[in-house]
Amino acid sequence: MSQASRLFLFVAVTLFLAIAGFAQQTTDQDPEITSTQQTSNPPAPAQQTPTPPTATQQTPTQQTQAQKEGKQINVNWLYGSYVPKDVPLVPLTPHQRFQLYLHQTYITYGIYIKTVFFALEGQIKGTPPEWDGGASGFGKRALSYQGQFIIQNTISSAGNAYVGWEPRYERCRCDGIKSRTWHAVKRNFVTYNSSDSSLRPQLMPYAGAAGGAAIAAVAWLPGNLNPGIKAYQAAITQIFVGVGVNLLAEYAEDAMRLIGKDKNKKKNSGTPNQH
Repeated sequence: MSQASRLFLFVAVTLFLAIAGFAQQTTDQDPEITSTQQTSNPPAPAQQTPTPPTATQQTPTQQTQAQKEGKQINVNWLYGSYVPKDVPLVPLTPHQRFQLYLHQTYITYGIYIKTVFFALEGQIKGTPPEWDGGASGFGKRALSYQGQFIIQNTISSAGNAYVGWEPRYERCRCDGIKSRTWHAVKRNFVTYNSSDSSLRPQLMPYAGAAGGAAIAAVAWLPGNLNPGIKAYQAAITQIFVGVGVNLLAEYAEDAMRLIGKDKNKKKNSGTPNQH
């Protein structure tokens, strides 16, 4: 079996595992929530008296409204999925989880930029040395990295779906650089449970990184690489990558806002050159 065939086989298997994970969560979903996903013969909505929101818990009305507005699924091409500061963090439905997975893994162009970047780095460094430096070698490196990223995202998304943990980064509901920075660092190591109320260890991104690297080492990378060592290296790398991505998600919007204000200030205060 060729390297490309093995790559496509493993991608297909991991995609199957992702779908199985989402299906498992669907069967465990609260019947009241699951029933809202049905499109045929929907039941007539019951008359309910609006309940005022509390500071610590979102009402079902707020959750439904947030989901209807589509604010729960946000994927940036650079730093991935996030929940804005002004949007309540509510658990994703299985359908929303799958949509998030598709955007993160296939639709958002950031993953393809990431693939090209790493393939170019490998091309310049000549790694792996068994692949030449021409177009053929670049194609193999690009396909290899793309396969690893798909497997990584699939394992991470399927794992989070199976246990019902939160896959997104929510921007800190706080002020101050110290508090926001600590929140970004902490969220690389902990996440929320299925109710988005209790913390759980952030295991799935590390499992995805380790799994993608180990599968690539066994399936198609040349050189008889040790999958255990590759998995360990990928998991350690994920620590620094995860913190960096969270910091970008936390501060990128502020940075862009400051840049925009600075440009507007210069534009408004500027005077035409006199000759």
